[in-house]
Amino acid sequence: MNDMAKNLILWLIIAAVLLTVFNNFSVDNSPQAMNYSQFVQQVQNDRIKSVTIDGYTIEGERADGSSFTTVRPAASDPKLMDDLLSNKVEVIGKKPEQQSLWTRLLIASFPILIILAIFMFFMRQMQGGGAGKGGPMSFGKSKAKLLSQDQIKTTFGDVAGCDEAKEDVEELVDFLKDPSKFQRLGGQIPRGVLLIGPPGTGKTLLAKAIAGEAKVPFFSISGSDFVEMFVGVGASRVRDMFEQAKKQAPCIIFIDEIDAVGRQRGSGMGGGNDEREQTLNQLLVEMDGFEANDGIIVIAATNRPDVLDPALLRPGRFDRQVMVGLPDIRGREHILGVHLRKVPMGDDVVPVNIARGTPGFSGADLANLVNEAALFAARRNKRLVSMEELELAKDKIMMGSERKSMVMSEKEKRNTAYHESGHAIIGLVMPEHDPVYKVSIIPRGRALGVTMFLPEEDRYSFSRQQIISQICSLFGGRIAEEMTLGPNGVTTGASNDIKRATELAHNMVAKWGLSSEMGPIMYDEDESHQFLGGPGQGGGKLKSGDTTSRLDKEVRRIIDECYAKAQQILEENRDKLDAMTEALMTYETIDASQLADIMKGLTPKPPKDWEDPTNGSGGGLTTPVALEKPVAEAPQDDSEDEDDDTRRRPSDPLGGPSGH
Repeated sequence: MNDMAKNLILWLIIAAVLLTVFNNFSVDNSPQAMNYSQFVQQVQNDRIKSVTIDGYTIEGERADGSSFTTVRPAASDPKLMDDLLSNKVEVIGKKPEQQSLWTRLLIASFPILIILAIFMFFMRQMQGGGAGKGGPMSFGKSKAKLLSQDQIKTTFGDVAGCDEAKEDVEELVDFLKDPSKFQRLGGQIPRGVLLIGPPGTGKTLLAKAIAGEAKVPFFSISGSDFVEMFVGVGASRVRDMFEQAKKQAPCIIFIDEIDAVGRQRGSGMGGGNDEREQTLNQLLVEMDGFEANDGIIVIAATNRPDVLDPALLRPGRFDRQVMVGLPDIRGREHILGVHLRKVPMGDDVVPVNIARGTPGFSGADLANLVNEAALFAARRNKRLVSMEELELAKDKIMMGSERKSMVMSEKEKRNTAYHESGHAIIGLVMPEHDPVYKVSIIPRGRALGVTMFLPEEDRYSFSRQQIISQICSLFGGRIAEEMTLGPNGVTTGASNDIKRATELAHNMVAKWGLSSEMGPIMYDEDESHQFLGGPGQGGGKLKSGDTTSRLDKEVRRIIDECYAKAQQILEENRDKLDAMTEALMTYETIDASQLADIMKGLTPKPPKDWEDPTNGSGGGLTTPVALEKPVAEAPQDDSEDEDDDTRRRPSDPLGGPSGH
């Protein structure tokens, strides 16, 4: 029964009580047969046979058998009884009615009941209908949402791309189904499991799958739901949440983004006494304090494990950490299989090819890719999603949406073509550089042009040669502009390229120990923990003036060598630079096979869907073509960005666009 029905019943009861009271106090307004003077006259004339006196009301029977009613006035009439008796009128007295004990108690307590009813009504309204929802008096109640075992339909079959993580949590399901299996051997299930991984990798989905497989209640709450502006509210909500969980045990409590409440203590503005720290203290006590919480498993998710308090991560609380990382090529194929089941597919769809061409994509990215492909197919009034729509969706996510309405002058367009050609040629010539996937001068997102690189395999680290090649390709666009437009014609389009190249060179010297001059020493301290109580709280590591000067000279030396190397490559391949620029001016987008033709000195073949604008209505656009050997982990793209926008895959420390 909801709150509205309860309030309605309350008001109906009050109305019934009011009607009862008013009926008890109501006055009979029936019409009088005669007035009192007529009654006295008829008594004296022997025309009245009998009367019944009930207070002021006199009812009786006349001599002719007719009845009458009259009302005695308030004035005293002592002669009335003499007249009645002298005229032989039968007088009948009526015992006065007495109210029952319950009626008298109800009448006496009615004002108090009304006051109590009004008070209860306003209290229920303040408390959000008595269920702890939204009222100012309910801020101490837990905001965790309870999903019963019948409401959770997610199973391990809906989770793909994280096989190792599923293996780590499968024994949680066995324990929730049959605790005695572990307890008879003295084993205890972990009290808490911390799911760690980048955003979109399926941490929340994995937690729901555990509850769905175990068929137990599932409490879901976000870390930010504990903290309010009132002192003690967070701790109260933690206590209330665990009290509710004890009533539903065995059950699962899932805390999403626990870093919002679980950050290291002593680093806040409150000097160790702020509201967030009190909430964390209560969470620590509830998870492993004096009182046992048997049958309650706490699962938390975060992408910032480095900022969590050590007391939260110790054995007995979150004593098991499960990594849910970005999927590899096999994992991406399985994830695509899960999402592609929800859309009608064409016969030409090959999930493994899509998986190879989407390195660094998380599960959420792949779900978005399938959804974008379905939207593309719907716009074209198709009934099936084909490989073409999936390729278009992939390019949209990796390179941005095409800005077909943007009008570029011929000079700006050619300059963009030279810039992107410079990036592509350096990437094709330099050793250990990721293969060029596609080059386009169609404005996408905030970029005027895009050069996309895709690695050939899943990659987890980068060699010195790979970084040097990356720096050289970043300078390819600026050098191409300088060669074709002269020193005074160089544009600001390479600003983002210069920024990224400088960062890579600096990290080589100061962080990664890849400089023979400075040696394997870390000169820059990690500042990711700043203001969080970590090692970087006091700022960067102090360096002497001589060391700083040597660092700057070494960075400058690496930049100059890479710049000279890139310039030499473009000068040796000037004919290919011009040919690639002309191809981009004609087709606007060229793929890996066309790039290979240009580097061999051949005329690139037009895309199969391209039409000559002089003969038809085709716009020179190409349909994206999948590489025969597209690849995995860390995609990189060099795009000419109009205002230093940066787009990077989360797994790629070297990737990102060049600016133009």
